Amino acid sequence: MTLHTSWNLEETAARRDRYYSASQRKFVPFRDPMVFRRGEMQYLWDEKGRRYTDLLGMNVCISVGHSHPDVVKAAMDQAQELTHCTTMFYHPVPAHFAEELTATMPKGPNGDIEWVVHFTNSGSEAIDLAMAMARGYTGNLDLLALRTAYHGPTSAAQSVTGIAGWRHPGMPGNVAFVAEPNQYRGIFGRNAGAAPYLDEIERVIQTSTTGRVAGILVESVQGYGGIIEMPPGYMSGAAERIRAAGGLYIADEVQSGFGRTGEHMWGFESDGVIPDIVVMAKGISNGFPLGAVVARREIAEPMAEKFMFHTYGSNPTSCAAGRAVLQVLKRDRLQENAKQVGGALLKRLQELAQKYPAIGDVRGRGLMLAIEMVSDRGRMTPDADTTGVVFEACREAGLILSKSGPHRSCLRMVPPLCLSLADVDQVAEGLDRAFDKARKGQG
Repeated sequence: MTLHTSWNLEETAARRDRYYSASQRKFVPFRDPMVFRRGEMQYLWDEKGRRYTDLLGMNVCISVGHSHPDVVKAAMDQAQELTHCTTMFYHPVPAHFAEELTATMPKGPNGDIEWVVHFTNSGSEAIDLAMAMARGYTGNLDLLALRTAYHGPTSAAQSVTGIAGWRHPGMPGNVAFVAEPNQYRGIFGRNAGAAPYLDEIERVIQTSTTGRVAGILVESVQGYGGIIEMPPGYMSGAAERIRAAGGLYIADEVQSGFGRTGEHMWGFESDGVIPDIVVMAKGISNGFPLGAVVARREIAEPMAEKFMFHTYGSNPTSCAAGRAVLQVLKRDRLQENAKQVGGALLKRLQELAQKYPAIGDVRGRGLMLAIEMVSDRGRMTPDADTTGVVFEACREAGLILSKSGPHRSCLRMVPPLCLSLADVDQVAEGLDRAFDKARKGQG
């Protein structure tokens, strides 16, 4: 049986407009629609055959490369044997994958931490589960989150998401927000370090909670928030303070995990903190739907008293892809590649910042990078308009990235980890052309 598919751009756009709900039509990045027909490693091709360098990784889901042959083969082999198996029945593939994921977790100073895995359909559902775990284990309700955090669009995940555009009516309560330790435009000024933000956590616990909390959720590097790194000492200090109030440290590694930051497999490792719960998704399976909560065994155990089920969690096809991702990451040294290529690209971005006054800040680690645009460098005034002009010009230059941050004034770059040094010149030159066009008012 062959199903007819029209690759005509206008027809696809018309079908979306007619049959997609408003909520699904909203999330469109460029002024004019795009159709991608094919992907290979770090590249995409549209329906007309034009090639683009993917600096977005399809929203950080593509970790080791589009249609990576080893991942595709692993998934196809499994799908041809058994496409789906509910978690009510045992299957070896998810069990192996759980074992392999826990092997990437820190074991603690005494080597006695036992980690267990609960697979979900998505990162948002994993956040929901992590919140339930923390509340169930501690017996406390109050959670802390960062003001410019993004943790997902489900009702519970929205409640700990601080970016206004992602928040909708009817979210659950018992969440207090703390200032994000932004070293560029944070409330305590530039390069203020971690200390004042850790004091803020204590103040919020004292003034906005019952004093006993369930936990804090922290993205090791904020993604949609504009690639905001946690300064040295923040994650470990936050864990110390939250545990003193009876809570757990929940590391959101949905975007920053799987070697993306270059230095470590997991972003939280840069600060030497060992979380109580780790949430992961996106790059876990290179585009196949999957999320996971990895928790200390004793924290996950109380969930045995309640029924918790995710229809496609532990899907063997997605888990087979995930197993292949771990193998490719290690075999092809993609964490090391992220460090090397990301460092080279960051240097080129810093050179662009010297050339274009519209660039207020460049930042990031590994292959999590951002350019923040301002209309006034001294006042650090966010400039969403210029960001939009440069963004559209990047498309013309063959670059796919995203507008990000609470003011939509950041260009976020989170490409597949296979981006090469040979791509760096092409990316930098494309960005240079885009900024030059914006400066000349040709947007």
